[in-house]
Amino acid sequence: MPAGSSSKRERQYEHIKESYEKRGQKGRAEEIAARTVNKERAEAGETKSGKSRSSRSSSSKSGGKKSRSSSR
Repeated sequence: MPAGSSSKRERQYEHIKESYEKRGQKGRAEEIAARTVNKERAEAGETKSGKSRSSRSSSSKSGGKKSRSSSR
């Protein structure tokens, strides 16, 4: 976990890691937990790059589909 993480994110990391270990993915459990927590931190604006990154594209919020207006 990054040095600036809160105790909430530490608990979240441990919970996710334990869940993946129980599912039999011990080798990747730490990586998946860290990536998940980092994503949550970025979306919540808890990281330096998280604030600008979340407002870049609205298409990611709608499943990658961009709205197009019909010219017909």
